[in-house]
Amino acid sequence: MGKITSVEGLVLEAEKGNKKIAQVVIEQQSHELGVTVEDIWQDFAGKWQVMKDSLNEGMVGEIKSASGLVGGDAHQLAQSAQQGKTVFGLPFSLLIARAMAVAEVNAGMGRIVAAPTAGSCGVLPSVIFTVGEQLNAPEETLVEALLTAAGIGLVIAHRATLSGAEGGCQAEVGSAAAMAAAAGVEITGGSPRQAAAAAALALKNLLGLVCDPVAGLVEVPCVKRNAGGASVAAMAIELAIAGVTSTIPVDEVIDAMQDIGRALPCSLRETAEGGLAVTPTALNIQSKLHKS
Repeated sequence: MGKITSVEGLVLEAEKGNKKIAQVVIEQQSHELGVTVEDIWQDFAGKWQVMKDSLNEGMVGEIKSASGLVGGDAHQLAQSAQQGKTVFGLPFSLLIARAMAVAEVNAGMGRIVAAPTAGSCGVLPSVIFTVGEQLNAPEETLVEALLTAAGIGLVIAHRATLSGAEGGCQAEVGSAAAMAAAAGVEITGGSPRQAAAAAALALKNLLGLVCDPVAGLVEVPCVKRNAGGASVAAMAIELAIAGVTSTIPVDEVIDAMQDIGRALPCSLRETAEGGLAVTPTALNIQSKLHKS
């Protein structure tokens, strides 16, 4: 079994053995890293527990970042939705609240799993947790979903980048949404090819997303972009399980993301020298923080 270099390769390997993408990933990683399948499973089960812990911690609403820019919004949204103040229903509101919750824990210097990055840490746990909750899926299925996401992430890291400094926020939140969409499809019992379609549908809807952190902090607009990434992943899951496909295959979408990232000016790649970071309000925030 060779190194994971394409999503199509993952899908073909899964289809050949009538397996889930998660099974292909864990077997490949066991072979490449020289560790047992059980070792990898335990590692991912531990990561999933940390994800759940950070999600639950953020939903309480007591975390605040040192700058004071973020914290408490996830709790506020969840409370509002639970009181019936929601347009698209409680599950959707909780999905985006959970994405913000984990990102708020990150901004508050809490413990998170950077999957794929710290700046995009809320997308994957919120999607896996919420899809699992909706379908009453067992924990084993959710850990498998995390392995599926890891396989997509490995391909993106190989073919493009997961770094906002290199590829903009499309490489962070975009990749997270692709990983989460594929994971969500596998939780539903969708096929490996549907999971790949979901990854493509999610990522291509976030192509070109710039990285423009206000005052150089992973807070604004990062926390709410996690909510956006989770929303896009949910859209992609719904399309994929309905049988909707992506005209452009996922590996080509990943390659396009790499090309777009290279074309982005440095000012839009995590330098805080462009985009939202240089709006009058952002510059005022930066000035106040530097004086404090």
